[in-house]
Amino acid sequence: QVQLVESGGGMVQAGGSLRLSCAASGRTFTTYTMGWFRQVPGKEREFVADIRWTGGITGYADSVKGRFTMSRDYAKNTVYLQMNSLKPEDTAVYYCAARIGYGGPYNYWGQGTQVTVSS
Repeated sequence: QVQLVESGGGMVQAGGSLRLSCAASGRTFTTYTMGWFRQVPGKEREFVADIRWTGGITGYADSVKGRFTMSRDYAKNTVYLQMNSLKPEDTAVYYCAARIGYGGPYNYWGQGTQVTVSS
């Protein structure tokens, strides 16, 4: 059973930084893509970033390009989302997700972690 556990959320002022972590367990993730999504109340969940576990190829939403960086640590089976130059509109619940391969829907989701950016 795949488990994804996020941590690192919190409250920060605009312009600040946070690093989210997602510890993955229950599988060998070499063929997986890991993603970060976010959601605010009343809106659909939106894609933020993803990374191929093997090869480390990343992709980002236009709204976070140049500010957010996703990475992975093989030894710790953990992916990270480094968020810099945070804006109030980045406020959301951030979710870690995993899918098998490089396309299609995400199969597994974490419980989410709240990020709040004050102006």
